[in-house]
Amino acid sequence: MSVDHEELPRPEYPRPQFRRARWLNLNGQWEFEIDRSDTGLERGLVERELAGAITVPFAPEARLSGVGEQDFLRSVWYRRTITVPREWDGDRLLLHFGAVDHDATVWVNGTEVGRHRGGFTGFTVDITGAAPAGVPVPLVVRARDEPTAPQARGKQSVAFAPRAAKYSRTTGIWQTVWMEPVPAAAALRRPRITPNVAAGAFDVEVPLSANLPGGVVHVRVRDASGDVIDGTVRADLDLSPRLSLVLPPDRIRLWSPRDPHLYDVDFELRDAGGQLVDRVESYAGLRGVAVTGKQIRINGDVVFQRLVLDQGYYPDGLMTAPGDADLVRDIELGLAAGFNGARLHQKVFEERYLYHADRLGYLVWGEFGDWGCNTEQGQSTNQQPDASYVQEWLEVLERDHSHPSIIGWCPMNETWQDYGDRITALDDVMRGMFLATKAHDTSRPVLDTSGYAHRVPESDVFDSHDYEQDPAAFAANHRQLSDGDPYVNRSDTTGSSWSIGYRGQPFFVSEFGGIWWNPAEAGRPQSATGSWGYGERVRSVQEFHTRFEGLVGALLDHPDMFGYCYTQLTDVFQEQNGIFGFDRSHKFDIAPIRRAQLRPAAIETEARRRDAREPGA
Repeated sequence: MSVDHEELPRPEYPRPQFRRARWLNLNGQWEFEIDRSDTGLERGLVERELAGAITVPFAPEARLSGVGEQDFLRSVWYRRTITVPREWDGDRLLLHFGAVDHDATVWVNGTEVGRHRGGFTGFTVDITGAAPAGVPVPLVVRARDEPTAPQARGKQSVAFAPRAAKYSRTTGIWQTVWMEPVPAAAALRRPRITPNVAAGAFDVEVPLSANLPGGVVHVRVRDASGDVIDGTVRADLDLSPRLSLVLPPDRIRLWSPRDPHLYDVDFELRDAGGQLVDRVESYAGLRGVAVTGKQIRINGDVVFQRLVLDQGYYPDGLMTAPGDADLVRDIELGLAAGFNGARLHQKVFEERYLYHADRLGYLVWGEFGDWGCNTEQGQSTNQQPDASYVQEWLEVLERDHSHPSIIGWCPMNETWQDYGDRITALDDVMRGMFLATKAHDTSRPVLDTSGYAHRVPESDVFDSHDYEQDPAAFAANHRQLSDGDPYVNRSDTTGSSWSIGYRGQPFFVSEFGGIWWNPAEAGRPQSATGSWGYGERVRSVQEFHTRFEGLVGALLDHPDMFGYCYTQLTDVFQEQNGIFGFDRSHKFDIAPIRRAQLRPAAIETEARRRDAREPGA
């Protein structure tokens, strides 16, 4: 069955690395009602029509939703009629939510069919039996989002209005909702594709919903010239059949920022008679990430990571991109300015972004939204660690494992509390998230937390955040890294390091710059503006370029710095320290910014010299 999705908002298939031919996009107009006292269940909102309307997948705080409500929304309700196509009769029916912030309950035809907690990750509900094919039935969703609960919320403000580095909240559905049919007896679940560059192979794991007696899983890898390699594994001996597909040497083409080559990968589940049971399409990139001393190498080459902080907010859509082209544009803006990748900061980006990063060769670090997490007594309960952090982070890892553009994981950000004499819940959760990451994925380096309180001795990477605005002082801060004494973030109260000792891992400054500039406010006293940024605001565009070149130069010239992450790609609301405006307008001539970054980095130059002297080292 072919379904026309083109008239809907965000009509594109939301899961590019796990594609089925049959699906039904449920974006568009839904009934909607705000439930400020969270009494809707008792008042019968599951059964009756709702008072208003909303455009899904945009959150009610976003203008594109048609609601634009900026006040706290403790509970919101959604309702629409769904009709399962008759052609899907006899299949299992899966209802997918890209993301619902924060605590979702789903009813179909008056029956509760699923729940999920966590605002950054998707979930799937099996609605088989609740929605008979060809029969219109109501689909109802309640989303709860307690304004000050200690849940993971990234940069969402716990105050009424955005301020400093906190932004408008996102409540309820904020990514695509869709249905698809899958075979009732056994179906393919999301494959895990791990590149094995040393062997010239893809190691593939194919989870199944159930084993199929006498059945097989067939995997085929293709490129522009046709079939490259295929393999078959039995579907009745292991709930997650595994195989390694070794590519012919003359068909190996590595994925890199210079050549982001992707192979097509087809998965088929066939029964004992050879009949097709299920089929999905995917893709993969053959790319390896390694740690050598203080270097991070991609396919054996030292590639200095010129990253930019990307928070993924949009004026009209908030955390939801207005369209697929907006995701592409953000990557293209970063590349145009001389960056070769991004830290995907304080939200879990929708998977379409990763698809575009894969095909454009844009390096990214995957991150969770838990900024400022702490357990100090008397501090804000904005975000405090609990078991849900580990649960939701594991969902991130499962969804995004196979994307070649992801070259590192960072489960926490700016966790802070003094390194005292007792282990806290923050220590437990940080270590738990680190170990969960390493257990799930041994192919990428993991940074326990970006900046501030490092607490995991085995962390593959170490870093700091440094918003010093004077280039000379900034360079001086980081000069001692080569002596094993890097600049680290320290407690505001005691002056001591928040972290355990540095062990000589690869090191980078994962937040710096944040140069404050709004051309519309030039000449006005800094205190009289409505904007916010780091340190003293520059007085002119030329001063910006001079400061930018000095700051990035200090890190490019450092022989032991493997990369950096500049704050930030765009302005976000009142935080006006972006290379581009919040509307993606150009604030500066991009040519000097690009030129300042694209000269060779010291760690790259030295590695090439050493590799030339010692081939194969």
